[in-house]
Amino acid sequence: MKHVSVIGLGKLGAPMAACIAARGFRVTGVDVNPQKVDCLNRGVAPVKEPGLTELIAEAGRNLDATSNAAEAVHQSEATFVVVATPSEEGGGFSLQYVLPTCEAIGRSLGTKNGYHLVVLTSTVMPGSTGGAVEEALERASGKKCGKDFGLCYSPEFIALGTVIRDFYNPDFLLIGESDRQAGDALAEMYKVICKNAAPIARMNFINAEITKLAVNTYITTKISYANMLARLCEKLPDADVNVVTDALGMDTRIGAKYLRGTVSYGGPCFPRDNRALAALAARVGASSGLAEATDRFNRAQIKSLAEIVKAERSGGEIIGILGLTYKPNTDVVEEAFGFLLAQELASANLPVLVYDPLADLERAKNACKGVRSASSAGECIAQSGVVVVATPWQEFGKVPREHWTRSSSPRVVIDCWRTLGHLAEANGVRYVRLGFGESSKQAAAQGAQTRA
Repeated sequence: MKHVSVIGLGKLGAPMAACIAARGFRVTGVDVNPQKVDCLNRGVAPVKEPGLTELIAEAGRNLDATSNAAEAVHQSEATFVVVATPSEEGGGFSLQYVLPTCEAIGRSLGTKNGYHLVVLTSTVMPGSTGGAVEEALERASGKKCGKDFGLCYSPEFIALGTVIRDFYNPDFLLIGESDRQAGDALAEMYKVICKNAAPIARMNFINAEITKLAVNTYITTKISYANMLARLCEKLPDADVNVVTDALGMDTRIGAKYLRGTVSYGGPCFPRDNRALAALAARVGASSGLAEATDRFNRAQIKSLAEIVKAERSGGEIIGILGLTYKPNTDVVEEAFGFLLAQELASANLPVLVYDPLADLERAKNACKGVRSASSAGECIAQSGVVVVATPWQEFGKVPREHWTRSSSPRVVIDCWRTLGHLAEANGVRYVRLGFGESSKQAAAQGAQTRA
């Protein structure tokens, strides 16, 4: 297959289109937003993602965009569907954008000859691909899935900020297939697109849909376990969560990835996939206690860490929060620790000042009543008595030491990611590392002061 269409030019779809085009495929991106279409046709990145502008330039004439889905499908041999699947109130995922897209694809398939592959990349609830999605394609096209066209469910396991690297170098590839021909066609494409020799897991739709949710839910459980250890270590003199988790990660049954012990997970995938698995279990009458406990523990981290901040604050000092995005190199604040912490503190009528290199600070101020924004990390630090480093942006590590210190009384710096170790010995700073218990000598000294 040499010509591919990608429907949905959002934070995943636009980089995907560029990645595929840069590997030699002819790619037509499709979106209902004319601004995204215009950007891509002018060689401009329609979304913020590191390296995307350069990759679009590398793709060159292999990449273009249109708002005409029917034409794009008719001209291509494979179509990737990368549209949003918003979370519903019960925790499941809506097909409100997927089904109209599939109907449009189906209508175009009904007017063309030859085999066409449809690949659903958007995360959906188990039962959706072989149910409503397949039905919409067959109904609109008048053709039979597995005979006249192929259908695959192949979600990506990538993170914003590293989409291009993750897409080209996946740990593994997941393919749920309507039939062997469809799976073979997609597997062959991936062999050309990917830069590593990632293993491919091929299965039916329902198993692939469960696997997608299961992978992310397992990761959230692992993150929460490490965070539990971090909170424990903070209560014990001389305890160091880094030492504990480094040792845990050496066990091949556990592994080191996502075992850091910092703050709650966030972003557009982990929280909602965890809740979706719980919703699925509830719907079919299965147990979901572990997924529910993980979600509850993760939410509780915000209040727990807000109490740490309150305890370190004195008088009417401003609380500074450095980092609102859920990870560096993205502008997404969805369920991000820093953003939720700002909301929690502001709801207690505490003065909060925020800064982030990419986040929409106006949106943050609107969502968090009473929150103000700074124009730089230095400004945020200078005006704050307590500073919380909520996102490990490299920029924060480059702030000169003298900007953190103050002569009146030590400025409290709560380092959630333990990236500013050089401040531990700095005069004019009280450096608090999450996941570390104070030394036994410090604890004894504080106890003596209390008894006196």
